[in-house]
Amino acid sequence: MTATFRAGAVRRARLPLAGLAALALALTACGGESLEESESGGSSDGGDGKGSVTVGGANFTEATLMAELYRGVLEEAGYSVSITNVDSRELYEPELESGGIDVVPEYAATLAEFLNTDENGPDAEPVASSDVADTVTALRELAEPRGLTVLDAGDAVNQNAFAVTEEFATENDLTTLTDLGELGEPVRLAAGEDCPQRPFCEPGLENTYGIDVTEIVPLGVGTVQGKQAVQRGEAELALVSTTDAVLEDFGLVTLEDDQRLQQADNLLPVVNADSLGGEQDALDALDELTATLTTEDLKELNRQVDSERRKAEDAAHDYLVERGLVG
Repeated sequence: MTATFRAGAVRRARLPLAGLAALALALTACGGESLEESESGGSSDGGDGKGSVTVGGANFTEATLMAELYRGVLEEAGYSVSITNVDSRELYEPELESGGIDVVPEYAATLAEFLNTDENGPDAEPVASSDVADTVTALRELAEPRGLTVLDAGDAVNQNAFAVTEEFATENDLTTLTDLGELGEPVRLAAGEDCPQRPFCEPGLENTYGIDVTEIVPLGVGTVQGKQAVQRGEAELALVSTTDAVLEDFGLVTLEDDQRLQQADNLLPVVNADSLGGEQDALDALDELTATLTTEDLKELNRQVDSERRKAEDAAHDYLVERGLVG
């Protein structure tokens, strides 16, 4: 699930031999070369002579879609592309540094804090903020010494969001989280169990918006159960994400984060500087995709996969064709 994966930075795992073996099997099973079979980081010759590229990332709907979008534009630019999806950033980020993976679709603020915590410890002063330019600058300062090149961020963003029923919003004239705070009513919040400790969850709602959170209903982040709880009146508010594609199915709407509580988790490509950083055609193709993709586009793609059960590769291909990014 997207928001669960993104929630907070964790120190990078130092994998034992058994973990490395499992990762190698995962890479092979997902269509990429085993790292034991190729030490080139995906730089061998491809079908059009521009070499091969391994796109990596996590294993949930949005990450899978982004990997397919990257595949499409890179193949259009003449590269041979394979995809490697694994369960966590702790697994794929070290492979991106080593060149076993060449490019990953990432979230600016989350990756910045992941690297910050890994570099400076779990109590490191946060470097990400709600300002995307400042956050990307901080991310680049942490990424470049690791041999990573951070491309520009786009408008598409996956942040925590908070949803109420459309009926509740209409009855109380609510469009923003500030409106909810000013309403002054007690709120039960369907969210993860760690919400009371997360600065962008219960503490942020209370301190930034004055929302009176009286109970956390521990049903997870963006889950069907959490949405149903709000739909049934067992909670007034649910923690979801800005790219949640099925809120309308539950009669829910999100309230605008008008005081910018959430961090700038805009999507951007991060590439291995040695294996892909000098491939200008690849960088240009990725930049063009990033500049085209919007939050609404990503939400619609998620909806096609999650609700219509389309294959991610088909939804991604059709999107690229419609936007003129592939022929």
